[in-house]
Amino acid sequence: MRHSHHDRHPRHLFASVANKASQAAGRASTFVLACAVVLVWAVTGPLFHFSDKWQLVINTGTTIVTFLMVFLIQNSQNRDSAAIQVKLDELIRTGTVQNSFVGIEHLSADELEELRARSEERAKAVAAEIEANAEAARASPTTKPPARARCALEPIGSGRSGT
Repeated sequence: MRHSHHDRHPRHLFASVANKASQAAGRASTFVLACAVVLVWAVTGPLFHFSDKWQLVINTGTTIVTFLMVFLIQNSQNRDSAAIQVKLDELIRTGTVQNSFVGIEHLSADELEELRARSEERAKAVAAEIEANAEAARASPTTKPPARARCALEPIGSGRSGT
């Protein structure tokens, strides 16, 4: 990937830092380091007589790290989600799938649930049809197996009801 002078823009710098921080946060070694910090803190409790300052150290530290990580991880998640959406949109646009699926990420939760339920119903119907065709093919091995069934969904606002 080529880098240009635009990569020094604060938005690109933040995206780069957020991506690296998210990747680092997900490593096993980072988890082990966090556990070690908590263990050291716990072991030093008797040294500090489990004082309020001793408790404040871990509370403040974990609060700050959590606060910052929320933004870094959300940024990384947003970019990943957008990239996946663009890839899916391109596959839908160039494939045999209905173009009405482009942009469904903007539907309400209820509309997405309705679409998901219809998709599952149709997928089950196609699976049942494929199984029935396979049974028929096993019963009479001289017949040519049917072409693979295709399942397309109607867009939510298409005016058609039922499944």
